[in-house]
Amino acid sequence: MTVKVVPSLNKDGCLVVRGKQVLTHVPKNILVSPIDDSAAFLGATSDVSSSHHVFTLGTLRGYKLLSLFRVKIWWMIPRFGKCASDVPLETQFLLLESREDSALNHDDHDDDEFSSDSENTNYILFLPVLDGQFRSSLQGTQSNQLQFCIESGDAHVKTSQSLEAVFVNSGNNPFELVRNSIKILEKLKGSFSHIEHKKVPSHLDWFGWCTWDAFYTQVSPQGIREGLQSFSEGSCSPKFLIIDDGWQDTFNEFHKEGEPPIEGTQFATRLIGLQENKKFNNAELDNSCNNLQNFVNSIKQNFGLKYVYMWHALAGYWGGVFPSSEAMKKYNPKLSYPIQSPGNIGNLRDIAMDSLQKYGVGIMEPEKLQDFYNDYHSYLASCGVDGVKVDVQNLIETLGSGYGGRVSLTKKYQEALEESIAKNFKDNNLICCMSHNSDSIYSSKKSATARASEDFMPREPELQTLHIASVSFNSLLLGEIFVPDWDMFHSKHETAEFHAAARAIGGCAVYVSDKPGNHDFEILKKLVLPNGSVLRARFAGRPTRDCLFKDPVMDGKSLLKIWNLNKFTGVVGVFNCQGAGTWPLKPVEGTPKHITLSGKVRPLDVEFLEDVAGENWNGHCAVYAFNSGFLTKLQNKEKVEVTLETLQCEIYTVSPIRVFGNGVEFAPIGLLDMYNSGGAVESLNCTMDVVNGEESILKIKTRGCGRFGAYSNVRPKRCKVEMKEENHEFFYNHENGLITIILDGSEGNSRDIEIVY
Repeated sequence: MTVKVVPSLNKDGCLVVRGKQVLTHVPKNILVSPIDDSAAFLGATSDVSSSHHVFTLGTLRGYKLLSLFRVKIWWMIPRFGKCASDVPLETQFLLLESREDSALNHDDHDDDEFSSDSENTNYILFLPVLDGQFRSSLQGTQSNQLQFCIESGDAHVKTSQSLEAVFVNSGNNPFELVRNSIKILEKLKGSFSHIEHKKVPSHLDWFGWCTWDAFYTQVSPQGIREGLQSFSEGSCSPKFLIIDDGWQDTFNEFHKEGEPPIEGTQFATRLIGLQENKKFNNAELDNSCNNLQNFVNSIKQNFGLKYVYMWHALAGYWGGVFPSSEAMKKYNPKLSYPIQSPGNIGNLRDIAMDSLQKYGVGIMEPEKLQDFYNDYHSYLASCGVDGVKVDVQNLIETLGSGYGGRVSLTKKYQEALEESIAKNFKDNNLICCMSHNSDSIYSSKKSATARASEDFMPREPELQTLHIASVSFNSLLLGEIFVPDWDMFHSKHETAEFHAAARAIGGCAVYVSDKPGNHDFEILKKLVLPNGSVLRARFAGRPTRDCLFKDPVMDGKSLLKIWNLNKFTGVVGVFNCQGAGTWPLKPVEGTPKHITLSGKVRPLDVEFLEDVAGENWNGHCAVYAFNSGFLTKLQNKEKVEVTLETLQCEIYTVSPIRVFGNGVEFAPIGLLDMYNSGGAVESLNCTMDVVNGEESILKIKTRGCGRFGAYSNVRPKRCKVEMKEENHEFFYNHENGLITIILDGSEGNSRDIEIVY
C-alpha cells in the first residue's frame, strides 16, 4: 500500500502525515493547503477580524518532540517533551520523531535496534512563519492541544483568516528535512534567503577579540591597545576586533548629575550623533587618539588587524535616537512606547524591554531609515571600519503600532540595514544580534551571520552548559539561514576548555573577550594557527541525530554530541552538560550537581560523511580522540565508549579510510594538537609512480604547523614536506597505524606533504 506523504485531514478529523495520525480532534476551521508531494501549509479562519488570533490545530501526544522557543523576547532555547503541553509559548520550531515501533516505550534503551537512525524513523517539522502582515508562533495547552498564534502588532492591521501560517513537512533525515523546508519557504515566501545564497563575511575564518566583557561600556582606546598588546606578547594576535558598546555619542535625560541612577533608566540612553564619543576623539584623554579614523588605522597598522567592527543597536542605541538632537532631526525621530505581545511577557520578562516600555524609544521615520544607516555606515567606513555588529534587533517587533505592524516595520529596518551594509562594507560584514524572532529570521535576505544564543555569562556558573546546548540546538533552524555566531568566551576561565572545544567544531567565528593580560595561550593555540586563522568547520554545529530529543542539561543521563564536517573529515564533540545548570521555566526535581556519564560515539553520528569520503572509501573510519590521543578503526555503526564528568568534553575526528594502490588504507587526521584537527586538511590525492616500481604517492595539502597525523594500515617508505629533496622524518605506530609528521614553521599557510608507499 502506498503511504500518502503530504499532510492531509482524514474523515475522522485527524491530521495525517506519512500514514501517521499526528494531530487528532482537528477543528473544522483548520485548513490544509498542499505545497508539493510532502509539504503543506496549515491555516485557519475565524468569524472575527482581529490583530491577534489563537487557533487550535488539534491534540498532539505520543511523539517525542523538540521545540525551539523564545524564552525571552531576544533569545530562543530548546525544550523537550512528548505532548503538546510541553510546547511553550513562542515556539518557532517544532520537530517530532515518528517511529513504526512506539518510540516512547524505548526511552531507556541504547541498543542500535532502537537508535534514531532506524529506517523506520521519520520526522515531522512544524515551522510557524510569516503570512502577509502577520507573524505566527506555536504553543501548547495543558489539555495537549497544539495551537498557533498570529499577530500583527498593530491594532489597526486585522484579519479573519491566515491560510499560510504554519509550514509542515516530513522526511527520514531530520537535517535534510530542515534544509529542504527552509529552501521551499525561501522560494515560496521570497522574503529571506537560505545561507547558501548569501555572501559569508570573511572575518569568520580569523581569530577575534570583542571588547564587551573586557571593558563593558568603559571601553577606551588605551584599553583596546593594552589588550591587543597582551595578545601580541603571547604570539596569538586577533585579526578581527569588535569594539562593542561604549564608543557612541549618547545621552540619558533620566540621569541627573550627583544622583544615583534609577534602575532601568540605563536602557533609555539614546543616540545623539553619528560620530564617536569624546573617549575616541580627544587627544587630551588619550595622547595617541585624535579621532576614530586615526585610532582604527593605528591599531590595524601596529597589531595586524584585518577587520574592525563597531557595535550599534538597530534603532541606533538601546533607547533609540534622541529626538531633540540636532544631528538626528533629519531622520524625523519621535518618541514611541513599545507594546509587548502576550508571548513577550508569557515566558520570561526582560528588564530592558520593560524599561523601554516605560521610558520610550526614539524611533526614526521608516522612510528615513536608509538615510540613517547610510550616513552612519559611510562615516564608519571612512574611518577604516570594516563592518558592524547590530544589536537589540527584536525591539522593532514592539514598535509596529501605527506603522503597519511588526512584520512590516521589521522588513523596512532589515531592508534598509542590508542595503547600507552592501553599499558601505565589502564582504557583507554584518553580525546580527538579539534577533531571534521569526519577523527578523524570515526577513533576512542578505544578513549572513547571527548570534545563536544569549550572551556568554562569565560570572554565571550555572549558565555555561546551557549556553553550549542552546547554540547547538538553535543552530538547527538558524544554521539554514545564517552562520550562527556562538558568541565570545574567556580563554582564562574555569569553563574555557569546554567553550573553546565547542567553538572549534561549531562552524562559527572564534573570538574571546579576555581582559588585557588575562589569557590562556595554551587553549588559544589549540584554536588559532600562528597566522591568526582558525580551522572553521564547514557547517553549523548541530546535535547528532540520537541527541535531538534528549535533554542534555537536565535529564541526568544524556551527553550532548555535536557533529560537523570538514573538507575530508567529520568531527564529533561530546559534552557533559548535566549537573551544572537548569533550564529557565522548567521545574527542578532534585537535579544532582555533578554527574559522571558514559556514552558512545560512532562514525554514523556524522551526517553526510559520504559526501566528503570520496569514491575510495571502504566504509571504515579512523576515529581519533583529541584529549586522550586514542586512535581506533571502526565500521560506520561501530562505537567507541566515552566517559565524562560534568563540564568535561572530548572531540573525535572521524576520517573515512580510503583505499589506494598497493592495498594502502589511508585516512588523514590533521593537526593533532588542534581541537578540530581535520580542519587543517585541504586536499588529498594519490598517484602511481611506475618508474620506481609501482609506488603509491599520497599528496596532502595541509594548513599550519605542529604534529600532523594520519592513519595508515602499513608503514610508508618515506615522506617529504614542501617537495624538498631530503626525506622528512616521520613516526609510525604499528599498534594503531598512526603516522606522525612534525611540521616546522610559525605560520598557518598551506604545506605540501608527500607520503610514498
